Amino acid sequence: MKMRRRYIALKIDSGEKFEQKEFFDALWNAVIRLFGEYGASKTGLALISYNMEEGFAIIRVAHIEVEKVRAAIASITEVAAKPVAIHVLAVSGTLKALHRKFGAAIRGN
Repeated sequence: MKMRRRYIALKIDSGEKFEQKEFFDALWNAVIRLFGEYGASKTGLALISYNMEEGFAIIRVAHIEVEKVRAAIASITEVAAKPVAIHVLAVSGTLKALHRKFGAAIRGN
């Protein structure tokens, strides 16, 4: 059976810059901290797009785990020892809908 997915657009508020890997590590660690390794493995978490210059990211999660991931995102206060606030802008079933709504801002490296 095919796993249904959701895409979450994130706004990253920080005066500091950090790499894609540092951001994803902070996100993954927040999920593990709240739900353990088994809970984190069920999320199907993946970083789809990251644009630090514009402060946007898109992540992919399993549709039944969206609320868990949103809780983990809310718990993140720093990335690579730099203060940060991450806000969920939208949740969508397709990337096309997110790109239509947010345009070039969410297209990253």
